[in-house]
Amino acid sequence: MIRPVLALLLLSVPPAFAQAPNSPPPVVGLARVELRPVTESADYVGRIQAKDRVDITARISAYLETRLFIEGAEVVPGAPLYRLERAPFEAALDQQNAAVAQAQARADQAEVAFARVEALQGTAAALRSAFDDNRANRLAALAALKAARAQARLAQINLDYTEIGAPIGGKIGRATVSAGNVVGPASGPLTAIFSQDPMQVVFPIPVRALLTLEQRHSATGIFGAVQIRIRLPDGRLYEHPGRIDYKDPSVAANTDTIVLRATIPNPPLRIAAPNEPMERALIDGAFVRVSIEGLTPVVMTTVPRQAILTDVQGNYVWVINAENKAERRPVQLGQSTAQLAVIASGLTEGETVVVDGLQRVRPGIVVNPASITPPLVVTPATTTGR
Repeated sequence: MIRPVLALLLLSVPPAFAQAPNSPPPVVGLARVELRPVTESADYVGRIQAKDRVDITARISAYLETRLFIEGAEVVPGAPLYRLERAPFEAALDQQNAAVAQAQARADQAEVAFARVEALQGTAAALRSAFDDNRANRLAALAALKAARAQARLAQINLDYTEIGAPIGGKIGRATVSAGNVVGPASGPLTAIFSQDPMQVVFPIPVRALLTLEQRHSATGIFGAVQIRIRLPDGRLYEHPGRIDYKDPSVAANTDTIVLRATIPNPPLRIAAPNEPMERALIDGAFVRVSIEGLTPVVMTTVPRQAILTDVQGNYVWVINAENKAERRPVQLGQSTAQLAVIASGLTEGETVVVDGLQRVRPGIVVNPASITPPLVVTPATTTGR
């Protein structure tokens, strides 16, 4: 008799999730599914890089006499950086100038001789061979003069190379070679200059995310429809926004990402004293967090974030129908914040979802909607990619 009694007892126990027949409906708080303008934002990892970088290299082999800059300072285009030994190149220029003078004298002599022979043409004293010889001598002398002038010009260029100046403005790095060494084209860079304002930030973005952005902003294009904001390595939000100006023409096959580049201002943090390095927030090579933000809000389906629940099957909400019955509804989330969830699919405007008393809701039970939460005052809402 023990087994039948146990069976009867087990059959009489109600299911764990069933609503007791005489218990009142659980009280829950509701919120309406709404359409609202949302300014989207998606985060990526990027790297700061100078818009221009120039390695300073000696164009000639010579003795390095003087370094003329302060390491880490900002220089303007044309600022003197190094001075190389000039004496050998001055002597070479003098030698070539003398060669030009000699060639000029020979050319003048050949010109006079040719003019004399040319004047005799048509007379009995004229000789065709003499005319041809003098014309050839004249042309050879003029060619020699041209070659001498070219050599003198080359000597002047080499002399000018003894003064090394800044080809661009920006912050100059440390000197890799000290005065007293012999430097040349094979010596490698003497230093480098990095442009400072504006700077660039490059960052990879998944191809799917880029296609979504391009589709959403197809009318204007993403270059004109979004801006970027960055967080510095210490977590601070950088105050100046930037704009995307370049997209790589190919996708990285191993990561399925494409690189975007944005330009962003980098003004001085303060006015530096003379001979003091200028301080700026953005540094070439630094890693930053990059947020792509839409300039124009997009109307999207939203619910309060607390309505979203998650289990092994994914994200879902409790929808309350016209009979106050609870329905489990799977949803796909878009970009969201701690207060607001953007619904990509699963809900429509005007439906009601549970936001309070979620632990008391089970599929199919009748609930007692105590109140409907007023809409969040967010104008517009800013969402972050999750």
